[in-house]
Amino acid sequence: PQRTYIFTFLLSSRVFIHPHELLAKVGQICIKQKQQLEAGTEAEKAKLKSFAAKIIQLLKEWTETFPYDFQDEKSMKELKEIAHRITQCDEENGTVKKIISQMIQNLLMALSARSQYQEIREKFRQPVTDKGTILKTKPQSTQKDILSVCCDPLILAQQLTYIELERVSNIYPEDLMQIVNHMDSLDNHKCRVDVTKTYNLEAYDNWFNCLSMLVATEICRVVKKKQRTRVVEFFIDVARECFNIGNFNSMMAIISGMNLSPVARLKKTWSKVKTAKFDVLEHHMDPSSNFCNYRTALQGAAQRSQTANSNREKIVIPVFNLFIKDIYFLHKIHTNRLPNGQINFKKFWEISRQIHDFLTWKQVECPFEKDKKIQSYLLTAPIYSEEALFIASFESEGPENHMEKDSWKTLR
Repeated sequence: PQRTYIFTFLLSSRVFIHPHELLAKVGQICIKQKQQLEAGTEAEKAKLKSFAAKIIQLLKEWTETFPYDFQDEKSMKELKEIAHRITQCDEENGTVKKIISQMIQNLLMALSARSQYQEIREKFRQPVTDKGTILKTKPQSTQKDILSVCCDPLILAQQLTYIELERVSNIYPEDLMQIVNHMDSLDNHKCRVDVTKTYNLEAYDNWFNCLSMLVATEICRVVKKKQRTRVVEFFIDVARECFNIGNFNSMMAIISGMNLSPVARLKKTWSKVKTAKFDVLEHHMDPSSNFCNYRTALQGAAQRSQTANSNREKIVIPVFNLFIKDIYFLHKIHTNRLPNGQINFKKFWEISRQIHDFLTWKQVECPFEKDKKIQSYLLTAPIYSEEALFIASFESEGPENHMEKDSWKTLR
């Protein structure tokens, strides 16, 4: 079958059966088919070579697209046994042996790279608030802020895109399929949710929250109104540059940070901001009609990406939590099986199409140079907790109504 069919089949099969069980079934078919062809006529024996080639194609695509399916010993053992049988089908052909050993070598490299990333990632597993709940006293002049680290909106947008692409590259199709596995399915007793896989998704989601809180922190901690207005306008320009690049996730995180109550309530600051640009951004991210404006922009970026000659034009980073919600709803709305008991392949074809698009986008090589100083600030600068943000906000612009006065009293 075509690659897209194999991808859809391997991706959705895990809702109904463990990958190692599926691999064992492939192994059994190999034994049967090999025995039948070997016992048959000369013409049937000749078919062994083409049978071997097809099984190699399947295994190659499986190990390249879903390397994590082979992390346990059972699967690896089964893979090696099938490989051994296939080599016997075409023994005089040395290239078959070569292809198989190269395939297993690539698989082992992919698994080792992934476990290394996991070890590094474990060290950074800290919730947002642990990054420092800083109650705002007057900031020291030595304390850095975003504008002292980078005052060019385009450069900051490029560095955010670099971080996004790095994070996205560690999300795999089977991680995304966990969203479906989380749900109740007819075969739920066969499904097991792998915490390490869902953690990839949580870590990326956590980055979105960190960026939103960082934006709010940078705005609320500034004492002088004029400087605070400048920071707000700077982030509006950064979000605009993210939009132009095709980095919708960072853009949405920045807008979310500006819409948090401690920032939104700073009326004196906002009255000085040139809000025309911000209104355009808000329009793109307007949630009405199921984010219709954003989806049109995403479609435009996806089309640009398909015909692009440079990596710069290929970049598409969707708003991740909306992407996840789309898969979730596709799963919720349609049943896994049709009334006649057959698998609803049309549903899984659509889910796999969306995941395939995501995989295409995540493979884009980042065209921007890494700036360690800027990235270090974005990833490690202290972030205020929600409480600290309100304190900083009230200290910048006093409470205006009874509700705010009560909040301020409680906070103090």
